[in-house]
Amino acid sequence: MPRKITQLSEFLRHGCDTVIDVRSPAEFAEDHVPGAINLPVLDNEERARVGTIYKQQSPFLARKLGAALVFRNAAAHIEGPLAHHEGGWKPLVYCWRGGQRSGSFTYLLQQIGWRAEYVEGGYRTFRRLVTEALYDSALPVKLIQLGGYTGTAKTALLPKLAARGVQVIDLEGLARHRGSLLGDMPGGQPSQKWFETQLVQALDGLDPARPVLVEAESSKIGQLLIPPAIWEAMKLAPWVEVAAPLEARAAYLGAAYDDIWSDGAALKDKLSPLRYHRGHELIDRWEAMIDSGDRRALAASLAADHYDPAYEKSMRAMTPTVLERFETPALDDAALEALADRMAERLQTISI
Repeated sequence: MPRKITQLSEFLRHGCDTVIDVRSPAEFAEDHVPGAINLPVLDNEERARVGTIYKQQSPFLARKLGAALVFRNAAAHIEGPLAHHEGGWKPLVYCWRGGQRSGSFTYLLQQIGWRAEYVEGGYRTFRRLVTEALYDSALPVKLIQLGGYTGTAKTALLPKLAARGVQVIDLEGLARHRGSLLGDMPGGQPSQKWFETQLVQALDGLDPARPVLVEAESSKIGQLLIPPAIWEAMKLAPWVEVAAPLEARAAYLGAAYDDIWSDGAALKDKLSPLRYHRGHELIDRWEAMIDSGDRRALAASLAADHYDPAYEKSMRAMTPTVLERFETPALDDAALEALADRMAERLQTISI
């Protein structure tokens, strides 16, 4: 009998030794249960081939070919990556719908003597539960937004605050984007579905009696949308702000965005659309700074002439409740450690 799962926590704390996703590599790459390994019983080309035969020729022929491929690939997994497991091994298997692929693979594992189970409804059950949590339900925790001008090291503060016991969700870290015009990171962003899977994993186990700190964002981080449950909670959340002198922010940005400053041609391309918003004279000045390698001056001008006015406009539109403003004269590591001490002490006393 398949395992019937009705709660996200049952996926995240399943009690099995290994979770095995037997879908194709392309399906797995888009999204999967956290911690799962991918042992496809049909690879991308095989899955497409079986699907084509199913639609264009006959479901029977497709099932026959699919069965041969599934058992052939399953045998290779048993002889290869699974060969070291002892008799008491307990895996949990899933495919797209909890049908033929996972059922067939689980049957083989059971015949060997392993305590294998497969998930009723497969990945679709998991995805439905993620969607219910992030689109159809209110967030079970209260949020505080961490605001401040660009370059105030908000992202760098989050892990320091987490190490001091503050509940934190790093939205930009999960989205693999720094949340601005120059926010692209090497490797690109995850899929929207994998971003959401990481969010429900981050939410799991948080104490609803204590607030959770998130960095202030717009409704999109790069190309990824913040799901409605989180976004609605963010819109209602009070803020704490970090403030630092422009010189300190420019120094921090010069180091934190090293990968961006190092590619002058790409940086000019990213800044070019701002000609229509900030004027040709300013963009020409930025391009001259890029050519001269004066990243500190460029960072300062980007902050003062572009990011700061945008932040101030946003604050006037939102008018959030700011609980406290934390000022720091510098943003080097020692200063951030001291700032994190002050912030953590205060945040532990806030009740919302």
